[in-house]
Order: sequence, then C-alpha cells, then structure tokens
Amino acid sequence: MSNYEAVIGLEVHVELKTHTKLFCGCSTEFGKEPNTQVCPVCLGLPGSTGVLNKKVVELAVKAGLVLNCKIGTYTWFDRKNYYYPDLPKGFQISQVFRPIAYKGYLDIDINGQNKRINITRAHIEEDPGKLIHSGGSIMTSHYSYVDYNRSGMPLIEIVSEPEIHSGEEAGAYLEKLKANLEYAGVSDVKMEQGSLRCDANVSVRPVGTTALGTKTEIKNMNSFRAVQRAIEYEVERQIEVLEDGDRVIQETRGWDENRGITLSMRNKENPDYRCFIEHELPPIELTPEWIADVKGTIPELPDARRKRLVEEHGLPDYDAGVITSSLALAEFFDAALKKYPDAKTISNWIMGELLRLLNARNMELSEAKITPDGLAALLELIEKGSISNKMGKEVFEVMFEEGKDPGQIVKEKGLSQISDEGQLSRIIDEVIAKNPKSVADFQSGKKQAVGFLVGQVMKATKGQANPGVVNAMLREKLAQ
Repeated sequence: MSNYEAVIGLEVHVELKTHTKLFCGCSTEFGKEPNTQVCPVCLGLPGSTGVLNKKVVELAVKAGLVLNCKIGTYTWFDRKNYYYPDLPKGFQISQVFRPIAYKGYLDIDINGQNKRINITRAHIEEDPGKLIHSGGSIMTSHYSYVDYNRSGMPLIEIVSEPEIHSGEEAGAYLEKLKANLEYAGVSDVKMEQGSLRCDANVSVRPVGTTALGTKTEIKNMNSFRAVQRAIEYEVERQIEVLEDGDRVIQETRGWDENRGITLSMRNKENPDYRCFIEHELPPIELTPEWIADVKGTIPELPDARRKRLVEEHGLPDYDAGVITSSLALAEFFDAALKKYPDAKTISNWIMGELLRLLNARNMELSEAKITPDGLAALLELIEKGSISNKMGKEVFEVMFEEGKDPGQIVKEKGLSQISDEGQLSRIIDEVIAKNPKSVADFQSGKKQAVGFLVGQVMKATKGQANPGVVNAMLREKLAQ
C-alpha cells in the first residue's frame, strides 16, 4: 500500500427530526407496520401535489450552520430521475443545482493532529422507500418487499470533498458529524434505525499523483466500524486489481458484514439522472434575519463543551473527549456534577463502569436505569467510607439494572463498610495470632507483609472492613 494513496469522499444521509414528512402530513414515527404511514403524495400517485414542511428548512439550515457551511438564501428543488422499486414516482425530489448549504468543513483529530475535511454541500431531499430482502442481503435474496413508510421522509445529504485518506479518518469524520447534528437537535442520528446512513466513494492513486482514480461507491454499511472496515477492504482490493494489470470499474458495491468483503451490485460507468428543476414546488427564499434567528437556537456544541470541561472542571482532554462524544453522556455528566462536585471522579465512573456495562449489554444510555442523582449518591457513600470502592462497583451494577437508590441496595445486601475500630480490633487480633510468620516478617523489616494481613482481615469480614482503617490499625498493633 505504500505505493498508493487512498482517496475517499463520504455521502451521509441524515433523516431530519420532524413529526411529519417532507411534503405531506404522514407521520415519521419509526417502527410502524409496513405501508401504514403513506398517502397519495408520498406514494407518488398521479395528480398529487405536496407542500414543503417549514420545519425541514429550519433543521437543514441549522445543520448547515453547525457544519460551518454558507447558507443559500435562494434555492429550489429538482427532479433526479432514475428507476428503482423503492422510488414510486420514478424520480427523487432533491436539490441538485442549488443546495441549501455549501462550502463547509469539520475539523477532526487524528493521532493528536488536527485535520480539516471540507464539505462540498448539504442539500434537502426526500427519502425513497425501504426494500426488505428475503435473504440476508440484497446480493443473496431471491425477492424483496417494499415498505413505503420511509418514502418522503425528509433528509439532508452531506457530501464531503475527497480529502479522506483512510478508514480511520472516515470514522473520526463521521463521529464528529454525528455529534454535531445530535447536539443541535437536527436528527436522532440512529444508524440502527436508518436515520444516519453513509455511502463511501473510494479510489486509489499512485503516491505523488494528483489525478483521481476510478471510484467505487460502497453501500449497506450500518455502523461506523463497518464503514471503516469496508473502506480498508476496498482500498486493498483496488490496489490488487491495479497491481494485477487490470482496471477498476466504476460501480456500486455492497458491504457484506459477515464475510468482511465488498461485492459488486450494479455498474455506474455512465450514470445519467436527467436532472431538471421541479416546477411544481416554489423556490425557497431565506432572509439573513431568519437565518440569524435559527443560528440563535443552536446550543453548545461538542468542541465548546469539551473545552469547558477541560478549562472549568479540570478534566484531562481525553476524558472530556469521551464524555462529549455523546449528548446523552455529556448531559448525564453535567447532571451528576451538580450533585457531586468532583468532575474527575464522575468521569472515571462514567468511562469505567457505565460505559463498560453499556458496551457489554449493547445498550444505549437511555435504556439503562441508573440516574445522575443515583451516581452522585453512590459516590457520596464511598467518600464517607460507608462502602468501599469495590462494594460501590457491585452497587453500581444493581443500580444500572434496577434503578434502585444506592442506600437501599447497600441495606438490602448488607454491604455497609466496617470502619468501627472497636469492632475491627478483635478481628485484627485474631488475624495476628493466626499468622505469626507474617508478623515476624513485618517486624524484621519486610513491610509488604502487612498487605497479606490486611487481606486476611478483609477475608474474615467478607470484604466489608475499611481497608484504610485496617491498614492503619495493623501497623499500630504490630509496632507495639
């Protein structure tokens, strides 16, 4: 690969967070029975004419602003003509000639180095329907069903410049894009529900050259990890094709997650969409004052929030990056911090126990039952010495699963930490009496022997003794 450079551009389709579709009043709610959220407009029946959803324009402008784009004050819709079973009209209403947002960028961090990825355009378009395949994928299916519930859903398509050069860079760009749009309330960006979908245009060229190679478009990637793996595979495949003396064909390829390969879907050597202006819809005219009003509704974005956590709360930049990577995680952190003012301790528990359990169970934070107030109360119990840090992790897991108050869990499980010196003194005396060799080792200068004795006390108390108190009492008794 050292003789070649990968050149990658991403096309990201994002469903906008509206209650109704782009040109009709049908619901956008996810997960309903197939073909129950349709009408003559989104089914493309003859004679039906839609009306533009104003909320779509507002969210599209907001998206453009958080992607550092210029906003078009005079735009319109176009017809993009092609045939596919999920497109009932035989054309897609999009913005081919005059996008609502253009010339933007996102800055990403790659191994401590900042890199700017320029964004060509972000335009509004309608979503086609959804094909439901009989087999595991379109390549292995004998037939497909069509669900038109998604037809007419409002999208923005965000097109990057071909300035990405690895799967790692693509992943970082997508993470940043997703976070900005989620924070701004533009979309719920749930890849598993199809509200954020990515196609990758991949080509390779000899290092030192500037001409673009022949690209392939990769589809059917349902996670950021899949995008990264698909790009890495396709780059290697194209290099092998060129090294064998063949040429790369411009085509659409599908990603097969199980096999970890891309497969040819259809040729795109001479695509012709025959685009022209959609005259049945009026143009969109935006005033600078209206755009400014939309800009005023944009909340604190991930970069600003990350900077605040570092400068105001003293978090390491890495911690702040993890916390702000998800809006839900950042809000959980801020809420817990209001109750327990130790940012680093809260961060440690979020990045340690909370993310561990979420990842192990493949859950979203919204599905967990633990609350910021609950975490703060747990940390107070640990700070007071009521329970040990180890006990706290056990309590945390119950809180995560059941949502109970930490004090209630401690009481039910009998997990209170023993710090009473009178109660511990007898147990320590028994441990000293049963372990004369360790006592002798300690008294002869082997100070690490006290660790074994502390462990014996912890064993005798079933882990409930306060290890700090035990350590101090042991040293005092052994010094006598």
